[in-house]
Amino acid sequence: MSQFPRQFSGAYQGRKVLLTGHTGFKGSWLALWLDSLGADVTALALPPETTPNHWDLLGLDLTGHDQDIRDASGVSRIVAEAAPDIVFHLAAQPLVRRSYRDPLETWSTNVMGTANVLEACRAAPSVRAIVSVTTDKCYQNQEWVWGYRENDRLGGHDPYSASKAAAELVSQSYRSAFFAADDGPLLATARAGNVIGGGDWSEDRLIPDLVRAMATGEDLEVRSPNATRPWQHVLESLSGYLLLGQRLLDGDKATAEAWNFGPDSDGNRTVETVLTTIRDNWPEVHWSQSAGEHPHEAGLLQLDCTKARQELGWRPVWSFEEGVAATAQWYRAWLEDECLTSRDQLARFVAEAAAKGLVWAGDAA
Repeated sequence: MSQFPRQFSGAYQGRKVLLTGHTGFKGSWLALWLDSLGADVTALALPPETTPNHWDLLGLDLTGHDQDIRDASGVSRIVAEAAPDIVFHLAAQPLVRRSYRDPLETWSTNVMGTANVLEACRAAPSVRAIVSVTTDKCYQNQEWVWGYRENDRLGGHDPYSASKAAAELVSQSYRSAFFAADDGPLLATARAGNVIGGGDWSEDRLIPDLVRAMATGEDLEVRSPNATRPWQHVLESLSGYLLLGQRLLDGDKATAEAWNFGPDSDGNRTVETVLTTIRDNWPEVHWSQSAGEHPHEAGLLQLDCTKARQELGWRPVWSFEEGVAATAQWYRAWLEDECLTSRDQLARFVAEAAAKGLVWAGDAA
């Protein structure tokens, strides 16, 4: 029984969905949301890399497979057996600094892994829609003061960013070469901003690093306090992916292209502002600036999400302050009481979206 039957016009109720990357931060939240929508989810990913991790804490009763997306035959077998209507492809090597340490893992996972998933979809006649998730870092970053649009040049300095730009090209190629027929699946790519939220324990990320420091009583050393990013809560980006998937399932061919999902301009804040806002909700938080040399990371990055707002009717639910507060509250509840608030936060997010009349949320009843 779905918890939120009015969302996304009921598009996921009883729908066969394949989700890659369900053991990761974003993927685990998307698995929770799809489960609440009554979807029939099959998921594949590598086992979680951290303890604790959000996927295990959720304890969802889904059909899951331990599967590396670099194994083409394994991916094809799972897709064929699942016979999904729609595929959400989130599995990736998602970390910039790790990509410097292991560029070949990053390239093989993000490029060939994406090709393997799309090739498996090409061979599965059930697949009607594919949402392939990349990143805002797929753009050739010029440190512009304005946001990047979907038709701006792709690129990347570090292996992670460049591999995600290459994954976009893989998707473009499959869309043109293999999925252009009238009965072919509709394929879209989604580029989200810097995603925050509870349940992320990844290495070399701002808030997970802060939480680990808090757990050990240490100060966080911040590399680039003045770096500016488009911060958004994880549920914001996922609402965009699900809305996009709904439109693809409806057969809307105009949506089979690239989409940005990011905050309003108010969400473009410095790292230091994020930390200060967390401390407003969690007074024990402390940090200091790190000394020494670090690998290159962009100092300024912004997204222009006009297209998603105008053509999909998508827009954020929570302000920057609300998203950061929800993140701080999630971790504080977990560290202090081992209380998992993911389901409560999802319910609150959906209720507030409905109250604001967002196109995907249904009514507030």
